[in-house]
Amino acid sequence: MFYHSKELQFKARVSKPDPRFARLLLEQFGGGNGELKAAMQYFVQAFACHNPYPDKYDMLMDIATEELGHLEIVGATIQMLLSGVNGNLKDAAEKTDVFGEGTSKDDMIHSVFSVNPQFGVLTGGGPRLTDSNGVPWMGSYVNANSDLTVDLRSDIAAESRAKIVYEYLMQFTDDKDVLATLNFLMTREVAHFQQFEAALDTIQPNFPPGVLQSDPRYSNLYYNNSVGQDARGPWNEGESTGLGEEWQFIDNPRTHVLETDGLTRLEPEGTDRTEASVRSADRKLSKQRSREIRSTTPEKNQQWCDYSEAEDTLREPVEQD
Repeated sequence: MFYHSKELQFKARVSKPDPRFARLLLEQFGGGNGELKAAMQYFVQAFACHNPYPDKYDMLMDIATEELGHLEIVGATIQMLLSGVNGNLKDAAEKTDVFGEGTSKDDMIHSVFSVNPQFGVLTGGGPRLTDSNGVPWMGSYVNANSDLTVDLRSDIAAESRAKIVYEYLMQFTDDKDVLATLNFLMTREVAHFQQFEAALDTIQPNFPPGVLQSDPRYSNLYYNNSVGQDARGPWNEGESTGLGEEWQFIDNPRTHVLETDGLTRLEPEGTDRTEASVRSADRKLSKQRSREIRSTTPEKNQQWCDYSEAEDTLREPVEQD
């Protein structure tokens, strides 16, 4: 069950109307990196965690719910930034200045509504589930693969993208009240990033993502696919970060492919892993992951919640001071 508290999580304020910035802020309301995308992504991902990983289910639902609260903060801020627009639009008979005293109507139409005309024409001065250019929110924004080692990495990336959008948005307003709200929302992205990172660390092994461990013949090859001065770094020399293998720098990729018959006659180099050890690891991890899910998910007579536990909680006496 969801409950709505009428108080916002953060005290959102606006010093004065700013339809231009309201349009930009739509990016975090209905855009591909916005708050609704985050809420729906974590909400959908949580379902696969319910039985095998109830702790991650709890975390994902908690953060998804907080993201809905952030969506409300963004929507409220947009509404305040559009203060007066809706009332002036309603005064249709008088043909009043919709955009306020001292503002060029032509300039405002060009900078706000010509790029996203439906923002004004359909909503009449309120937020709409689109990005800043009027592209409708889409379910395809949501990434959910039912594998925590994949989903949590998607979530870390989602928080990174949302954080940088807030960072960019802060360059487009001088309103100290709005900046305070954006700073809060940006900082919560950093908090969620760390929470997802910590949750991923509790799943061992978690690299590579998924179950299959990858083929040692190809996992540490770096192909020099460009002509000119070559750059070297920890991505193509030394030890690889995840598998701990020695990077093999292939200076001439075409020759390498031809000499190995399209990489079919290739032996692992710079690694202790073998095809046999990988197959063994694949079988072991496959059984482990399958057992974690099967052991907690009955095939018949399932129920999502145990209401008796909830009743017991309600019966617990409340301690008095």
